[in-house]
Amino acid sequence: MSSSFRSKSIDSILAPNPDLYEQSASDSNFLKDFGQETLALTKRLFIQLQRRPSTLVAGIIQPFMWLVLFGALFSKAPQGLFGNDLNYATFLAPGVIVFTAFSGALNAGLPIMFDREFGFLNRLLVAPLASRYSIVAASTIYIITLSFIQTAVIIGASAFVGAGFPSVMSLLAIAMIVFLIVLGVTAISMGLAFALPGHIELIAVIFVTNLPLLFASTALAPLEFMSKWLQVIASLNPLTYAIEPIRYIYMNSNWSMDSIVMHNPWFAINFMTIAVILLGFDALILLAIQPLLKRRFT
Repeated sequence: MSSSFRSKSIDSILAPNPDLYEQSASDSNFLKDFGQETLALTKRLFIQLQRRPSTLVAGIIQPFMWLVLFGALFSKAPQGLFGNDLNYATFLAPGVIVFTAFSGALNAGLPIMFDREFGFLNRLLVAPLASRYSIVAASTIYIITLSFIQTAVIIGASAFVGAGFPSVMSLLAIAMIVFLIVLGVTAISMGLAFALPGHIELIAVIFVTNLPLLFASTALAPLEFMSKWLQVIASLNPLTYAIEPIRYIYMNSNWSMDSIVMHNPWFAINFMTIAVILLGFDALILLAIQPLLKRRFT
């Protein structure tokens, strides 16, 4: 009797647990459904872009005009003003890359805002989605893809006007930096899209913050050219921490993660530290918008 009971106990311990299989299958189905929803919503955004490609075309033409016009504006600058044997096109290219990606990411909330106003977002929220976060994921993937396309075009245009063409490893580093800055700014824009009452207010915020953040960064001039108070503001600006490593990559082909890429008013910062700063910026923004998303999605 005891041996029979012991045998049954051992069999029950060693037997497969059906609950674990059900949980695993449920997790697998959730990820599959979430991926399908995100893919479908992302495809919808690209269909809209295909029907109205003017936004992408304008997003490519504008930075090219910046490169040409600003490059011509400072073409007669004294030799060595921006560094040893450095022309202004090389100096400007990283600023144009980051500012173009930043502008696109800052507009990321507009499609969601228009979906809110036209009622399409409410239809999505009542639909049997595996996760409503697929709405946010789709918009993020869309904006990051557009930013990479614009970045590729700007790098090519910069090479055409004399800024040079980075190596493969340098291109990967530039892509990583663009990804980090776009992720954080896209999150800010989406948070505003859910927090503000309408697209007029969102556009007003975009207009108010766009150019001031550009001029309060090192996109157009080095930190040393600025007043002390502006140096402090630029050193707190996330755009500066995206521009400076890309600029260092353009100026130094033998860069590494330990390379000192900028000096702010307090200390020197290497490539690895800047990557950590941008990751911290993204994490802080993502945590900050969580209450807004939860309140809207629940």
